[in-house]
Amino acid sequence: MFYLNASTEAWNSDSFNDTLKEEIRSIDPEQLPLQQGLAHSNFAIGDNVCATILHSEEIDGEIRIRAGLFYTGIITGCSCADDPTPIDENNEYCEVLFCIDRKTARTSVSLIE
Repeated sequence: MFYLNASTEAWNSDSFNDTLKEEIRSIDPEQLPLQQGLAHSNFAIGDNVCATILHSEEIDGEIRIRAGLFYTGIITGCSCADDPTPIDENNEYCEVLFCIDRKTARTSVSLIE
């Protein structure tokens, strides 16, 4: 759990999507389900998470946002000195659901499969 205060304050304004994207960029990547969303790698790199907002709505005092997250991952090798496997970053994408409590800004995020 984390708090998206600025996004909660910007809800129903023209700046909501931009504010939310900026806050998502500032979230500790360990709090996002990036590892679970991997499709082409086996280790998520959360250095440059970029979000696209797919849908947002308010239901029963909760702001629900469906977002696509773009990030990178790597395929890890055995880390042996003579391992010829190059460490290349692969583009990754997953869709998540952010649920923001309208009163407290407390936010949960889950992977949409």
